[in-house]
Amino acid sequence: MEIFIKDARPADIDQMVPLLAQLFAIEQDFEFNSEVQTRGLRLMLDGCGKHRTVKVAWVNDTIVGMCTAQAQISMLQGAINAVVNDLIVDRAYRKKGVATLLLSAIERWAANKGIKCISLLAEKDDQDRLDFYSEQHWERTSLICLVKSLN
Repeated sequence: MEIFIKDARPADIDQMVPLLAQLFAIEQDFEFNSEVQTRGLRLMLDGCGKHRTVKVAWVNDTIVGMCTAQAQISMLQGAINAVVNDLIVDRAYRKKGVATLLLSAIERWAANKGIKCISLLAEKDDQDRLDFYSEQHWERTSLICLVKSLN
């Protein structure tokens, strides 16, 4: 099986939305909404891509994984860092190195932007994912994520 990591394009959205459905199925705090997630993907893919990226993993003619990242300014570091969002690999392709390749592509994107630190959010009860991130040299912090809707 040969895996290719590429920059996502708007034409890829139809294959990416079902991956987001799989991701949202394992997240405790959020519900999948095809229309909303499609709009989010369009926003991520709009523009020059200087401050955000969407990487997709291809096997043959099928997208089997995706990962997004966005740059932000860190007051803690006094520099630009990146936040990884939406890392998901189709169930049938897990434990085959796809997630590792996607994260490596995100790391290269960040390094090319001069970004020195990347963070991500993970489900605190998803031990398999937490173990994976630990194996990939991600370190835990004592920070938690809080969310407030402005609707």
